[in-house]
Amino acid sequence: MTLSPFAARRCWHAAINPLHATVYFSPEIAKEFAALGITDRVAVNLAHRSAAMGAVGAGAVTAAFYNYRHDLVARHVPAVWDTTTPEQALAARLRAADGTLRRLLGTGTVESPELAEAADLAMRATEACTRHARPLYAAHADLPVPEEPHLRLWHATTLLREHRGDGHLAALLLAGLDPVEALISHTATGKGMSPKWLKAQRGWTQDDLDAAADRLRERGILDADGELTEEGKAVRERLEADTDRLDAAPYEHLGADGLARLTELGGALVVKAVTAGAFPRDLMGKG
Repeated sequence: MTLSPFAARRCWHAAINPLHATVYFSPEIAKEFAALGITDRVAVNLAHRSAAMGAVGAGAVTAAFYNYRHDLVARHVPAVWDTTTPEQALAARLRAADGTLRRLLGTGTVESPELAEAADLAMRATEACTRHARPLYAAHADLPVPEEPHLRLWHATTLLREHRGDGHLAALLLAGLDPVEALISHTATGKGMSPKWLKAQRGWTQDDLDAAADRLRERGILDADGELTEEGKAVRERLEADTDRLDAAPYEHLGADGLARLTELGGALVVKAVTAGAFPRDLMGKG
């Protein structure tokens, strides 16, 4: 690796993943899927993210998503495909992305040369992504690239997000963290999803969360107060370092200057989106 892994990680966290994730909590995605006959928030989430893989069953979705409770997935998949089709779900998601970005960023930003430049840089990075052992990335890589710059940017961030995500799952397996342990240890960093959202969006019960925390204490990853120990911090850092290594190719391909520019441009868009209320205030944190 010729680039600093922290530079790529910083770009992903500051510019790529948040831009992709704006759709997850937007009123536009709820409206588009309600028009298809799907109103349950979890069903919407499962449908729009898994649709690129086709009308697969619960097992495939649980495997690809890693940290969702299987019975929650099975409650909605494949039943959701009796109401709509993957093709309709993908079209609805793209319409939602259009509306979400226009609302959060404003027409002037959406039509700006800086956004178009960010889209070009992000798409260039995707040229070095690889399909093998990356089911969610590979499925999305087969989708057509939108023409409008803001949708092309959103598509590129989706590809880069799923590429890193698929590699992250391999790193989680190597770290020996099961789905709930992965979530609990991430929450303990202060940068993960709050317990409220782990239960609402991932389907885990308080007993599940408590049992995972107990297992992490037994391994010396959490202390008695549920905070990361020094060993726990080291485990999480090794996990991120392995993820960086598995996800290095797109950013190496983009180069240092391109990566810095994408971080600058994308980061400014994310700040604008967050300021406009893109995410729930209680989404992240330990409480």
